[in-house]
Amino acid sequence: MEEKFIAAWAENRRKAEALGVKMRPVAPEDAMKTAHRALSGSRLSDGFNALRDKKRLELTLEALAVDKRFTSLFPDEEANEALTRLLEAGYFG
Repeated sequence: MEEKFIAAWAENRRKAEALGVKMRPVAPEDAMKTAHRALSGSRLSDGFNALRDKKRLELTLEALAVDKRFTSLFPDEEANEALTRLLEAGYFG
């Protein structure tokens, strides 16, 4: 499951960059550690605001973290943080 998440996140970062959103590169071997760190605090992931402005929040790490395919990879606290960020940004409305 981790491999599928890592591939999906890499593809989303590629799509974001194609939209002109600067994304920090993440090595595949560091992807899970980076994702957990990004969701463990209150700081938004790279590109979140830019993707929100472009109405493309589906490309964010947060959207992947709450995707039913990948929820088992994240503890409740991280999934809840991702969900809160998306709700506050109007992703579901």
